[in-house]
Amino acid sequence: MSATPSIQKLSLFALTAMVVGSMVGSGIFSLPRTFGIATGPFGAILAWCIAGGGMYTLARVFQSLAERKPELDAGVYAYAKAGFGDYPGFLSALGYWMGSCIGNVSYWVLIKSTLGAFFPVFGDGNTVIAIIVASIGIWLFHFMILRGVQQAAAINTIVTIAKIVPIVVFIVILIFAFKADQFSDNFWGGEGMPDKGLFEQIRATMLVTVFVFLGIEGASVYSRYAKERSHVGAATIIGFVMVTSLMVLVTMLPYAVLPRADIAEMRQPSMAAVLEAVVGHWGAVFVSIGLLVSVLGAYLAWSLICTEVLSAAGRTRDMPALFGTENENKVPAAALWLTNIVVQLFVISTYWSRDAFSLMLNLTSVMNLIPFFLVAAYGLLLVKRGETYEKRPDQRRSGLVFTGIALIYTLFLIYAAGMKYLLLSAILYAPGTALYLWARLEQKARVFTFVEWIIFIVVAIGAVIGIHGLATGYITI
Repeated sequence: MSATPSIQKLSLFALTAMVVGSMVGSGIFSLPRTFGIATGPFGAILAWCIAGGGMYTLARVFQSLAERKPELDAGVYAYAKAGFGDYPGFLSALGYWMGSCIGNVSYWVLIKSTLGAFFPVFGDGNTVIAIIVASIGIWLFHFMILRGVQQAAAINTIVTIAKIVPIVVFIVILIFAFKADQFSDNFWGGEGMPDKGLFEQIRATMLVTVFVFLGIEGASVYSRYAKERSHVGAATIIGFVMVTSLMVLVTMLPYAVLPRADIAEMRQPSMAAVLEAVVGHWGAVFVSIGLLVSVLGAYLAWSLICTEVLSAAGRTRDMPALFGTENENKVPAAALWLTNIVVQLFVISTYWSRDAFSLMLNLTSVMNLIPFFLVAAYGLLLVKRGETYEKRPDQRRSGLVFTGIALIYTLFLIYAAGMKYLLLSAILYAPGTALYLWARLEQKARVFTFVEWIIFIVVAIGAVIGIHGLATGYITI
């Protein structure tokens, strides 16, 4: 069911807030420790150049596709289906949706870990009390969103503005506390840290950079609500530039105030620990409050995004039609219910995880790699065919550059993820295919083509290997 004229449309500012709101979540508050463990300032600079450059090209692909294919208004999922067929399109929708669900779990884990610094009963975010409190939060948000998508988007805009303030304050304080000699001591790696090759240092940061850049496609996912189609691409680029600037500063400035070894040993959220080391206990409290606002706002944005993805797939009958239905408030209620049930199950599963936040962060990133790869590949496909370039053939050269780099970057990310997380993702993709079978049976349509059978068999084999690895302890969580 598409949007009607009676539905309030989202402005450029609101769409940009969707991008910023969904990108600025838990990841930015964990950057100092995550990068501190992996590399020093030199490696971090190279890592951000690779990640920022790669994600910029991907943002340009999203911008181009939004303008060239306005009829594909479900973003990530729609592009994969248009380019490569029903089952790859379904896997893209499933991976993006499931990754969003797992990302929402990481938000709850970090919220409780943050509270655990002040109230030990929450531990590292995966104690019984933490799981109970997170469960209450899940369903409070659930019933708020059921009241209306536009109302929730308006709240997201307000929260996005509020949560940027503590991040900016953190950056300003660390700029004034900047010690050139400390930054120089850390630059090539710092003392007391393991000696790793530069390539391994950069590779170790890749999944977290994917995680913090998730949301770059937020405006694309919600393109059917945009007042002007051109606002979708503009919001994507504006949001990308704003958030990238914040993330680079949050990563680099701690190296100028503390030894790298100290940063690497801090508990998450490490941004709070860094500010506490610089200005005292009030700094930890200030950043922790900002984190709670930030993560709750990001949770709201991602609840909207992953519900919309599942709903869009239901409307086009690539998921069961049930998930494309809407309630009287124009909210895809069935999709929202399934989304939050999955989130709830993953929250419960964190009880058995040794490092729940890192597991959810990395698994979220991996689940989004296949959808992003297919988007880049579809963009390249349009360039090669010359499709949508009939009026401006001179733009094909720049299109080839951006889509080519985006494709290489996403392939590198898949390599950097490692076999462990690829097998864990297969464990989710394989049983999720049951939703595809349900949808195809509803339509009395052929389930798989020959190529799709091969894809499914590869996924199923990966799932079996992954389950065996978990059972034998070869893969640990």
